[in-house]
Amino acid sequence: MIEVNGVTKYFGNFPAITDINFQVEQGEVVGFLGPNGAGKSTTMKIITGFLPPTSGSASVAGYDIVNESLEARRHIGYLPETVPLYTEMTVREYLDYMGRLRGMTSDRVRARIDDVIDICHLEDYYTSIIGKLSKGFRQRLGIAQAILHEPDVLVLDEPTIGIDPIQVVETRQLIKDLGGDHTLIVSTHILPEVSQLCERVIVINEGEIVATDDPENLAKRLLGRERVDLQVKGAQQEVIAALESVEGVEEVRRINIERGVIPQYRVESESGMEIRAALAQKVIEGGWELHRLEAVTMSLEEIFLKLTTEDEE
Repeated sequence: MIEVNGVTKYFGNFPAITDINFQVEQGEVVGFLGPNGAGKSTTMKIITGFLPPTSGSASVAGYDIVNESLEARRHIGYLPETVPLYTEMTVREYLDYMGRLRGMTSDRVRARIDDVIDICHLEDYYTSIIGKLSKGFRQRLGIAQAILHEPDVLVLDEPTIGIDPIQVVETRQLIKDLGGDHTLIVSTHILPEVSQLCERVIVINEGEIVATDDPENLAKRLLGRERVDLQVKGAQQEVIAALESVEGVEEVRRINIERGVIPQYRVESESGMEIRAALAQKVIEGGWELHRLEAVTMSLEEIFLKLTTEDEE
């Protein structure tokens, strides 16, 4: 549904993004994650036809965003980081205006205004002046205009930036609801946003894609080994020896040293090996008490930091 191939964008002599490549399939909800200044907004503007690439190509629904711009834009709903709203208009007037700009018939505009007002929970603000709305409700209105023409693809650039915590929760739920009917790419630097909304993550840093995968697979790749933590009540050396005897185990060490607590061990094994059942069986065979057993993974925050600070280290 979205294809970006070798896209580079220069501003003067400065490369904002370099050789960007990724795809978003129909129905996917993908997070485009990176620190401020990483190139997220530049990439979003190219995908939506607001900026031409210096080199490379991008297409939406099979239409080239430069050579077939009008056709591509018909399939795109776009919420820019700063929503361009006419503050003197009412909510209804603005949506009617946006519908007519997109070439929609009067009947279709009227029907769709009712639909998007309902979807975005703007019923109580139908005749409100936009300039008097809170930032959160302006964001909802921005989403309403983005879906007004029933696009296949939604591109949301920093959709919750600058709004209060209650409205953040409500806006994220709205985006989650839209995900069932649209291909969605959400550009953000807010990690909880990605973990709550997205099936897959594309990480950009200093204008380059540094990773693309679901968070679980990214964690496995960055960890290198499988890790399991256990709490076992038993003689320490015997427990360690038993756990080390499991096929594929490369290292066992105790990770808590406080007195009077149940010993906790970290077991590291070859990447891709599932050893939890075998570890539990060894504990049972030893006659020890197993209090906890869980796979250790990386949080999205840890993944993000590792990918975006590795070069600095």
